[in-house]
Amino acid sequence: MKRTTDCAVAARAKAITAMSSSPSLICCSMSLGLLSLLLLLFSACYTAPTYATDCDPADRAALLRVKAQLGDPAQLSSWLPSTNCCAWDPAVFCNAAGRVTGLALYALPDVSARVPPALGDLAALEILQVDSVPGLAGPVPASFANLTRLLDLDINGTSISGPIPGCLLAAAVNLRTLVIANSKLAGPIPSSLAALPGLRYLDLSGNMLSGAIPPELLHGSSRFLILSNNRLTGEIPGEYGDGDVDTIDLSHNQLTGDPSSFLFGITKPAVKIDLSWNQLEFDLTEVRFPHHLRFLDLSHNRVRGRVAKSLMDVRLDHFDVSYNELCGELPAGRFMSMHEAECYAHNKCLCGTPLPPCN
Repeated sequence: MKRTTDCAVAARAKAITAMSSSPSLICCSMSLGLLSLLLLLFSACYTAPTYATDCDPADRAALLRVKAQLGDPAQLSSWLPSTNCCAWDPAVFCNAAGRVTGLALYALPDVSARVPPALGDLAALEILQVDSVPGLAGPVPASFANLTRLLDLDINGTSISGPIPGCLLAAAVNLRTLVIANSKLAGPIPSSLAALPGLRYLDLSGNMLSGAIPPELLHGSSRFLILSNNRLTGEIPGEYGDGDVDTIDLSHNQLTGDPSSFLFGITKPAVKIDLSWNQLEFDLTEVRFPHHLRFLDLSHNRVRGRVAKSLMDVRLDHFDVSYNELCGELPAGRFMSMHEAECYAHNKCLCGTPLPPCN
């Protein structure tokens, strides 16, 4: 199968954009199935399979070792030594020369194994996706240092543990997407990730990471920083207010400080900002929000002052400032009518529509 790297990356970007803009007119928003959407768009980047070229023998041998190291799951029953690995299902993708450049392992509920070291023997691999394999455990193996051509590493819904393998990814200088989410990673986020010049999508959510957020982890256009549901502490680095940042989700951590001076502003390109369930402290009264913003969640913090009048001009599909220390009459008019009372619940002394009238 022929594949186009830029098309695959664009496919992921479309899937991400679709998720980040999913509308909801109340305080919670629905999410799409990222994996199914991504696979649909990813497969559209390939021509119809002809399998005229057999896969590289070394790649076939590596994939068979992967299968064995996973315990020979039934879902990989089509992976047979005498067949063309470019035709194997689930998703094995090859280039015109028969080298395996893409691999997606997903929905393997019966697997109970460590991360296969043989994955590191797929020297031409550019895209690796592992999703919904909860029994996949242990640290990322040292063999991942051999995956120097990686563009997209996407691991979600596993029991992978240990530190983030920053040193193992150092040679993947073209890495654009790094996702190791909903797993069991622990320890700090390595500052060495900032040395990856093309990294623009970072999702380490749903782990047990601790310590401060390093600055300048992302580069390039349309950046996504998703570090929610960890144990991160300290202040948000001011660098994340610069550049083309589409999404910042730092919710459910233990972050402190005042990020309002650099994260918000009319000209900022951000579409989604979720800082909920932290310990942030700032005055909301005079904050001005990006006109492109569609998702804003500041709930469960220590935000004080009044609800900013600038929010009247921002069409938010998701808005939540509940469980803070806000007080005063709510702004009225324009897009404020979209927000229900629960978006303001459990504050100090807010009043006005949709809350009870002010005295």
